[in-house]
Amino acid sequence: MESTLQALGGILLKAIPTIVLLLIVFVYLRWMFFGPLEKILAERRDASSGAIRSAEAILAKAEQTAADIEARLRKARDEMYQEQEAARREWTTAQAGQLDQARHQSHELVRQAREQLASETESAKRELAATADSLAEQIARSFLGRNAA
Repeated sequence: MESTLQALGGILLKAIPTIVLLLIVFVYLRWMFFGPLEKILAERRDASSGAIRSAEAILAKAEQTAADIEARLRKARDEMYQEQEAARREWTTAQAGQLDQARHQSHELVRQAREQLASETESAKRELAATADSLAEQIARSFLGRNAA
């Protein structure tokens, strides 16, 4: 067993320069390669996260602007609808006034026509009454003239 330990000790003794060399390579790589690489990666991460934050801020501003534009559009639409409603009410009122005026004129025309008809009827009755008397006299003469003959 002692020979095994001596062989193992010899192997370890021969491995010491390799271990030291590996440690030197590790420190060298850490200092020359991984350190700058980590620094560059950190800068890149900071830059990309800054760009992400900037993009999020721009997106939030764009959403706010879109909301403002939508609010202004809604307000403009409401004003337009109110103007249309006012114009419609005005038109309806004007139309109702014209209808009332036309109705009044037609009632006046009907009243005048009735008055004219009544006066014409009265004059026709008077004419008929006057004509009836003369016709009655003619009829009576003609009967009396026949009876006398």
